[in-house]
Amino acid sequence: MCLGIPGRVVEIVEGYADQLALVDVEGARRRINVGMLDSPPAAGDWVLLHMGFAMEIIDEAKAAEALSGLRMMGSGAKEPEAVEAQQPRVRRRFEVRGVVQGVGFRPFVYVTASELALTGSVANTGSGVVAEVEGDAEAVAEFGRRLRADPPPLAAVESVTETDQPPAGGAEFVIAASSAADRVRTLVSPDTATCRDCLAELRDPADRRYRHPFITCTHCGPRFTIVTGMPYDRAATTMAAFEMCDDCRAEYGDPRDRRFHAQPIACHACGPRLELVGSNGKVVREGGRALRAARRLLAEGKIVAIKGLGGYHLACDARDEAAVSELRRRKHRGGKPFAVMVANLGVAEELVTVTDDERALLAGPRAPIVLLPRRAPAAGAGLAADVAPGNPDLGVLLPYTPLHVLLFGIGDDTPGPDALVMTSGNRFGEPIVTDDTKALTELAPLVDAWLRHDRPIQVPCDDSVSGFVAGAELPVRRSRGYAPLPLALPFDIPPLLAAGADLKNTCALGEGGYAWVSQHIGDMDDLSTVDALTRTAAHLGLLTGVEPEQLVADAHPGYRSGAWARTHAKGRAVRTVQHHHAHIASVLGEHGRGPGERVIGFAYDGTGHGPDGAVWGGETLIADYTSYRRAAHLGYVPLAGGDASVLRPYRMALAHLHAAGIDWDEKLPAVAACPDKERDVLAHQFATDFGCVPTSSMGRLFDAVASLAGVRHEVAYEAEAAIALEGLARSVPGEVAGDAYVFTLAVPTAPGAGEPVVADPAPVIRAVVRDVRAGVPPELIAARFHAAVAALTVELAELCRHRTGLGVVALGGGVFQNAVLLEATQQALSAKDFTVLRPRLLPPNDGGIAFGQLLIAASG
Repeated sequence: MCLGIPGRVVEIVEGYADQLALVDVEGARRRINVGMLDSPPAAGDWVLLHMGFAMEIIDEAKAAEALSGLRMMGSGAKEPEAVEAQQPRVRRRFEVRGVVQGVGFRPFVYVTASELALTGSVANTGSGVVAEVEGDAEAVAEFGRRLRADPPPLAAVESVTETDQPPAGGAEFVIAASSAADRVRTLVSPDTATCRDCLAELRDPADRRYRHPFITCTHCGPRFTIVTGMPYDRAATTMAAFEMCDDCRAEYGDPRDRRFHAQPIACHACGPRLELVGSNGKVVREGGRALRAARRLLAEGKIVAIKGLGGYHLACDARDEAAVSELRRRKHRGGKPFAVMVANLGVAEELVTVTDDERALLAGPRAPIVLLPRRAPAAGAGLAADVAPGNPDLGVLLPYTPLHVLLFGIGDDTPGPDALVMTSGNRFGEPIVTDDTKALTELAPLVDAWLRHDRPIQVPCDDSVSGFVAGAELPVRRSRGYAPLPLALPFDIPPLLAAGADLKNTCALGEGGYAWVSQHIGDMDDLSTVDALTRTAAHLGLLTGVEPEQLVADAHPGYRSGAWARTHAKGRAVRTVQHHHAHIASVLGEHGRGPGERVIGFAYDGTGHGPDGAVWGGETLIADYTSYRRAAHLGYVPLAGGDASVLRPYRMALAHLHAAGIDWDEKLPAVAACPDKERDVLAHQFATDFGCVPTSSMGRLFDAVASLAGVRHEVAYEAEAAIALEGLARSVPGEVAGDAYVFTLAVPTAPGAGEPVVADPAPVIRAVVRDVRAGVPPELIAARFHAAVAALTVELAELCRHRTGLGVVALGGGVFQNAVLLEATQQALSAKDFTVLRPRLLPPNDGGIAFGQLLIAASG
């Protein structure tokens, strides 16, 4: 016996991708979902229905058998009204919040409603997406389930609110016009790497988008960097000026198409145009010829500015010694490493070692620069020495736009370089250039040509940088592919704007249960970067609708970010937050720790203003969001000359030798590196404290040890000496390192008095000097020093646990970008039964400070 209700197909309903049919059930006509059938039925076919779905195509005899069986059970085909009564029509409104605009969410809703034979509408609003559907109760319930469980790949559903509505009838499901009438609070998707489907079309000579440099769909391409307003529609993007051709418009309006309502949709006929500008500022090639000429220039050793998603890059052949050295000279790059874009994973694996986790990160939709250990190159197969001089890692990324893919070449293209230096297009210390006119003037001293297009970039967005350490991603710079995704807060907060810190600046807006941390802005040592902070905060406000009632800034009285906050307060209060407290709060927040949950926090970095006027940086804090207590710190040594000591690590080596009571023996590399006159000045400063500030900085201690071991005496960028020291330590197996150096702890005799424990680095300095004099290799000194810092952290954690009963440790601050130290510390703490919280979503450096500032300011 056939179980189900038989019905006869009247017609396939147009516009529903053959998923919907009008079916006659004993004289009552109903729309039925036929998408579960192997193939669409034809008019006149009999189908067996169950819960609003056609389950099987049957013949007339089986239809009669089904009717007979139903009648025998007393549930056969009844009057039309009775059939309809079995499935009461309901109407329900679904308000969806999250990353739901620009990611194919409305097309997904359209197709889902069609599959379920529902009528109604869907539209973007200022707060997300709203859908109203009407149909059988079971189908409406299934629609709600799919919204939550099966959204498009780039969507992130924050919440779905359902409200019953009175049935309104209707015969179709439509995508309605977007509305911005309500308050804007929509989560915009980041820019993402080109998807596999688009890459296949890009390489397919039969496809109409073959070799289209701007191919995209609802699953990939630009979002954040092209948005000019909300809600997210083409008119509110920098694609508004590009009128769709008939073919693109048909795809845009076809719910069966992958580009259904894809706002950046374009093709060769109607999309942005490529052009190559020569050194004289004149356009010399267009379209495909521009790409071929740019590839040829790169192969010839030239430097080309390439306009990408979030700004211009400067590119050259990464295997060409002369080209890389010339780029480094023109950009005044010093020894700071360049990132390298490689043609594919195969090239990457020739240059670096890659784990499965790192490979997934490298080739995933976010496509950051991934820091990977370098391989020893085969003869003649390596990169130019100046790509990343003296650095154990290489920052590698894959092509993430179709323009990049075409630049390397596809099909029968003349081969070009398979590895390109790809560094931010800017002058030293300034933000990445996005404007075409500025690119021609500001980048002219740096490049030989410009490969550009005419799609405007609304907001700058540098490449993100990440590593994978101790089982989890470790962000170093959070930008393209990540921003402006929101971070969930452990408690609701009022509308706030945090200005961040002066190095690696980001800002953040927060309200309710979410915070939005901006893309990387840069170091606040240039007026153009301060201006970039202003524009970034405004754009983030536009996207989120947050209207801050209070601003938050670092407590350092001389920070430009703090001055910016005071300038832009416009009568609102400005709350200041201690730097290292913000580091720990940031880690607590990303791990969802609630209000009042105290932890043992280790904040290790280069600099941060302490309430006592000293430069802090080797801190152990007992902290929650509301307050902190300094439980321990590195012993103070004199910091002479501020930035001068940051750029010349030998000065910090001499400071630590002075504090440890060790003579400045010229046989020590650090002492020999210091010019005689400068040494005399430093001796006077240390003896009189003239021009000195006490510092407990862990970052400066790394600098000192690097110089003492003869690794680096001068640096061109922050943490260069520490990075070199880490690279040496990584080369030594743990069992070979031997006994670590040992810090001495000065514990107050009356713990209740509130005085912090002081970790004296002098014994470590003496041990390093002893090893240097004994000819111990720098690699072994580096390994022993890293082990000493990890052991110190564990010892202080156990001391704090004994005093407070706390068993949760948070690790924050830029020193924990050091993979050797982070992994050793995390493993050692876990072995002592501590719960370890470490950065995973935000950088441990000052790029994560703004998030912590929000949480502290909201806590009172």
